[in-house]
Formats: sequence, structure tokens, C-alpha cells
Amino acid sequence: MSQEFRELLKKVGSGSHTSKDLSREESALATRLMLLQEATPAQIGAFMISHRIKRPTAAELAGMLDAYAELGPTLPAVVSPVPVTVLSCPYDGRSRTAPVTPLTALILAAAGAPVLLHGGDRMPTKEGIPLIEIWQALGLTLERLELAQVHTLLERTGLGFIYLPRHFPAAQALVPYREQIGKRPPFATIELMWSPYAGASQTVTGYVHPPTEGLAQQTFELQGLQRFITVKGLEGSCDLPRSRTAIIGLGQPDGSFERLLLHPRDYGFAAEDVPFEGDEWLHRSMASVLQGEPSELMRSTVWNGGFYLWRSGASETFEAGLVLATSLIQQGQVQAKLDQLRQAVLDLALATSSVGLS
Repeated sequence: MSQEFRELLKKVGSGSHTSKDLSREESALATRLMLLQEATPAQIGAFMISHRIKRPTAAELAGMLDAYAELGPTLPAVVSPVPVTVLSCPYDGRSRTAPVTPLTALILAAAGAPVLLHGGDRMPTKEGIPLIEIWQALGLTLERLELAQVHTLLERTGLGFIYLPRHFPAAQALVPYREQIGKRPPFATIELMWSPYAGASQTVTGYVHPPTEGLAQQTFELQGLQRFITVKGLEGSCDLPRSRTAIIGLGQPDGSFERLLLHPRDYGFAAEDVPFEGDEWLHRSMASVLQGEPSELMRSTVWNGGFYLWRSGASETFEAGLVLATSLIQQGQVQAKLDQLRQAVLDLALATSSVGLS
């Protein structure tokens, strides 16, 4: 048993009247002790549920991110005319609405705006379809790449994916606790704010509950991160809704914060959000979008692609982004980007096999 961790646990787990918030340094220490498994399983589970009940503060989240930066993977900077967009979606996936995040990423990469994503496998408690399974359905075995190969892929194609089980096994080892405590712990919150990239970037944080936006804003301020986007997205993801006004927060390079409300009806995109009708349906539907075939999922893809093209700097206005997203799909450039990624992943795999045989 870690006596050091026990003292931190006592602070957060003393009940609604006597529990105390951790300092940023204490939170970083607690996270390190959990990631390194120096805290016992009983201590880790108790901390997770106690911290959830207490509710984390911005300082505590900043400390947890400090530990992630210290012990987790960080990709070196790549040469890019625009900052890398880091799309941070809930790791427990989607189950009610059709995700378009991977298609958005392909659109950005096709336009020369690099994008980085991260996530793991099916994850408690929701067990929705995760990004990695969508990439697999699109013919990309990103889970097999070593971290250096992810960096190479990002350099060559403009798209990278940090896969938790391979690239951050210490964090992956904490995933079973989510099932055991039956709740999403604060780690699920910092996953929405984590940017495993060392260069100029803008982090996109999806969320469900409005207080999360303010918490993210305060956490980013403590980190000194000025350029970020918060999105009240579908199921907490980075995907903008079409059934309601998209509520967006923009952290600016000068440190200011701007509220942006996008009304789909103003642009002719108002509709019910596309329901998720199963894995096979999603795979077929995404293939149809890549071929430029009209559908509501295509319109959702353009709606999202246009926004992120604008905010990444690939287009000057949102309207221009919508036009560009449509053009990139219909002219086959998004499909060509996917083909390039498939070949690049295959080349990296072959290079690894050649090294192993030599």
C-alpha cells in the first residue's frame, strides 16, 4: 500500500463536508502513482469513485494532464503551414448517432491541414463503437503502428492516431476500473483535453454537460494553452449537430474566448442527426460518402468538414469551408487521401517486417 497515495485519497474521499481539493502538484502525484501502479487496486478504485463524487477542479485536471505529459506519448512536431488539429472525442464511443469524425479527419488531411486523433478499444461503461474500429473498417490498421511510425504517418499523410493500448499502456491498465466502479472517472474528462503533440496545435474538446466547457477553459488557461475549440457535440464528441444549434467556444491565440453559435437552418443543413444503425450500416454508409453519393450522412460530413476546414485555416470562411469539403469529396480527393493512408500504413508495416527479418 502506498502511504503517500493514502494521504491524497483521504483528502478527496472524506465526504461532501470535509473532502478537500488537491493542488495541481498533488493531483499530478496521485495520477503518477496510479499510472505506475504504485497505488494498490483498492486505492485506485476508491480514488476514482471519490474523485467523481467530489467533482474535479481545473487545477486537479491540469495536474492529471501534467502526469500524462510526463509518462505518456508525445509526438514530435511536424512541418506544417497550419497548426495540427487534435480531435479529442470520448473514448467510450458512439451508440446513438452516426459518427463522422474519421471522415472529418480525412477531409482535413486532404486539404493539407494535419490532424491527430487518439483513443482505445471498446470502453466501459458505454461500450460504443470507438474510432479505432471505424479506421479498421476503412482499411487502416493503425493499432499496429509503433509511436515513431505514427509520427512518420502524420508527416507523410497529415493524419495520425495515438492508440492507447499500444502507445500508453499505463493508461490502458486503468481502463478495467471503469467497468468495476460502473462510472466514468475523471480520466474520461482529461482524455477530452489531452493533446499528445509537441508542436503548434489546436485542441478540440467535445462535451455533453455545459459545466465541462468552463472546466476545460480553466484547465487550458492553467496549462497556458490559448488555441482550443470546445464543442457541445453529438454524444460528447467533436461532431457538430444538425438537429440543434451548434454551441462552440473558440480559444484565441491572444488569450480571449469567443462564443460561436452555428444554426444549421441558416446554411440549409437543418435535419435530424443521423441515427447509428449498427456497425455494418456505418461502414457501408461511410463508403458511400467517400464515393460522393448523396445522403444525410454526406450532409453531416460536409457540415462538420466545412467547419473544421475553416477553423484549421484551410478556408477563409465557414461558407468557403462547406464548398471546399463538398469539392474534396466529390472530386475524389478524400478517397485518394484514404488510399494514400492505406499504402503508407502498408509500407510502414513492410519496413518493420524487413527490419525484423534482417
